Amino acid sequence: MSTTDVFQELYEDDEYRDSLATVDKDGKRIWLYPKKAKGPFLNKRLWATIVFLAIFISGPFIKIGGQPLLMMNLFERKFVIFGQYFLPQDFVLFGLGMIIFVLFIALFTVAFGRIWCGWLCPQTVFMEMIFRPIENWLEGDGRSQKKFDEAPWTFDKIWRKTLKHIIFIAFSIMIAHITMAYLIGIEKVKELISHSPSENLSGFIGLVVFTGVFYFVFTKLREQVCIAICPYGRLQGVLVNRDTMTVIYDYLRGEPRGKIKKNATKEETEAQGDCVDCKLCIQVCPTGIDIRNGIQLECVNCTACIDACDDVMEKVNKPKGLIRYASVESVEKGVPYKFSKRSIAYSIVLTLLIGVEALLIIGRSDIETTVMRVPGQLYQTTEKGTVTNLYNAQMVNKSQEAMSIEMKLIEPSGVLRIVGAEESIPLPSGEKNEVVFFLELEKDKVTSTKTEVIIDLYSKGEKVETIETTFFGPVAK
Repeated sequence: MSTTDVFQELYEDDEYRDSLATVDKDGKRIWLYPKKAKGPFLNKRLWATIVFLAIFISGPFIKIGGQPLLMMNLFERKFVIFGQYFLPQDFVLFGLGMIIFVLFIALFTVAFGRIWCGWLCPQTVFMEMIFRPIENWLEGDGRSQKKFDEAPWTFDKIWRKTLKHIIFIAFSIMIAHITMAYLIGIEKVKELISHSPSENLSGFIGLVVFTGVFYFVFTKLREQVCIAICPYGRLQGVLVNRDTMTVIYDYLRGEPRGKIKKNATKEETEAQGDCVDCKLCIQVCPTGIDIRNGIQLECVNCTACIDACDDVMEKVNKPKGLIRYASVESVEKGVPYKFSKRSIAYSIVLTLLIGVEALLIIGRSDIETTVMRVPGQLYQTTEKGTVTNLYNAQMVNKSQEAMSIEMKLIEPSGVLRIVGAEESIPLPSGEKNEVVFFLELEKDKVTSTKTEVIIDLYSKGEKVETIETTFFGPVAK
């Protein structure tokens, strides 16, 4: 029987295929106590965590041209991405950006699996690099922590549990404030902190809710977010294929597994695979799976099992890499990982979309104006014999500076008169203004029932936008 047949025979009907490692037969949750991993991959993840935390904490304070690095103000429908201000009028740009983002996720998952989940996802970073180490420090690691939880309540247990939750709440409050800064801006968060809650009750309630959610996630939900709630984890089953690079167990080399026997014969030793069935890969897994069962939705590619297995292989004088980053194809055929045709196709589409998005952003005007004739109004003929049309203009300032707009009729020659305003129209940054104006033309300038009209908008003597509209009137004879 081949090694592949042995693997299929061992796992073809195992329960892991239709059940979760964190749920027992009665549907009750199995609380996980993962053993702390250590090794080269953990060290690299620590550096990735430092980079993530540095960006996450400093992000709201970084300004580009006076605008934050990133702000997603859903409440006021204002969005800032890399210092670029986007309003609802930028729906096409924003929508295309979201399409590019979704395609990037698809491409990245097809090529590299859930490497994002294990290395840079906020849920994993906070849970595995902050909250769980604090818990391990106060209550013990792995099985020690389980025994601590099952032990009767004593003064030692009470003060350790109390201190743990105080620290958890403190971190939850910090994360809630930073997250709120990405939504409403750091300036408004500072106002919330420096003023009484009664002065901004909605903002205070928002901070309390965020704090409660984060505290609940990191104390109760934990790995369930990755296993059952996060939609990205569900996408993995659709996007991952045989060419995807992921954390995988080399069953051709590892099976049949078994303990090392001191008095084993040469034939017994040669017939046995490299896996010594120590189960450390299961003990360190934050989602409780057995990576030896193959690719599973619950695996977040955190590499804890790689570090644990490599450490064991080194101790038993066997090559490292029994569990490693690879693809199903590379494991079965023993070939290096390389991009598949599907990944290349995604890359081409993604590159084209990024190019289109870049061109649209480069050609994006600071001012967006919509001009329409006032509904229900026909042209009017004045006593002087001229023809007038009444228009409504809505202007949006998408720049980072306040503007004072002047409107000038360029073609055909005539008079532009703003109703109820002087020559200039005030337009604050990120705001919109609506004005009503008349266009007055000589009859001989009205060459058709809908004469083309060009209007230029100026700010501080510099042209910022050109508008084209139509003038309705009687055709000159």
